[in-house]
Amino acid sequence: MTAPDPRFAQADSLGVPWVDSPFFPAMLERAELDAETKTLVRTFAENGYVIFDPKIPSSWLDAARDEVRDKFVLQNVHYYSDERRVQDAWLFGEHVKKIASAPRVLEVLEILYRRKAFPFQTLNFRIGSEQKTHSDKAFFDSIPHGFMCGVWVALENVDESNGPLHYYPGSQRIPTYNLHDLGLVASDTENPLHNLWRYEEFVQALMPSTGLARQELRIEKGQALIWAANLYHGGCPILDTARTRFTQVTHYYFEGCLYYTPLASDPGIGRIAPRKIYHAGEGREVPQYYNGRLIANPGEWPPKLADEVEAIVEAPAPAVPVLAEQREKFSILKRTFAALRR
Repeated sequence: MTAPDPRFAQADSLGVPWVDSPFFPAMLERAELDAETKTLVRTFAENGYVIFDPKIPSSWLDAARDEVRDKFVLQNVHYYSDERRVQDAWLFGEHVKKIASAPRVLEVLEILYRRKAFPFQTLNFRIGSEQKTHSDKAFFDSIPHGFMCGVWVALENVDESNGPLHYYPGSQRIPTYNLHDLGLVASDTENPLHNLWRYEEFVQALMPSTGLARQELRIEKGQALIWAANLYHGGCPILDTARTRFTQVTHYYFEGCLYYTPLASDPGIGRIAPRKIYHAGEGREVPQYYNGRLIANPGEWPPKLADEVEAIVEAPAPAVPVLAEQREKFSILKRTFAALRR
């Protein structure tokens, strides 16, 4: 009888995306995937991105473009928009929402991360972003780390003249850097973007020292690119200002995590900026977990484990009388926990 390979027991218990696991080559070798899918997964693990066909109907792409066409004005009431982008158009755009929840996209993401993905933010662009190089992991992360990614869908053809995406293949393996690594106390400001310039300056100095080659994305309408959370990317200059560049970026988290904003966090002094997350396809709040245990107060810090709160509910301290109003709150909490576990 052949002894079990100890690598696999460790690999299965490690709480990171399998493409980031030190055991990934062995895991991929034994994975029950066809040759084409293994190539896709291997490419993503090596480069931090993959280009694929999301199988989104062309009519959805055109309809999503029409849903946002007249929304590119500066405002920040129910959603944010400016002359370049509309954030969270899934709140009013049915086809924006459909693209974010496209079945083939969710299928590929589950293969790449071995967890179910859900959309939590959409960004629809009329023209190129011209955004400086950055890693999304500065803005969005999870515990366990890395269970976040972006999907960029072309709503029209994109080439070198209308402001394509640029990215650095392999840069997902660069260590994660946040404001506290740069000598700043991120949580000292109410606006997490206040110190963004400092992070951007650091990244502009960092990239030439990595030796990684910058690539630009030339892509046809209907194609899509998935990038890992820590892949460094940005927007190229717009050479032809008469042209549009309609695209939709959707950011995804994966189930079973706790979600937070690194740009506003200082873990060294116990300050984490948690995020309350809503499913951009269904509009519901997403439950959060820490190593399989339900969080009772998502979006608040510090997090409270639901089973510990339930223990308090079941057996309140005898020296403290429980008023009827408190008892009703406890009852609501218990029903909420039960519903979330279904």
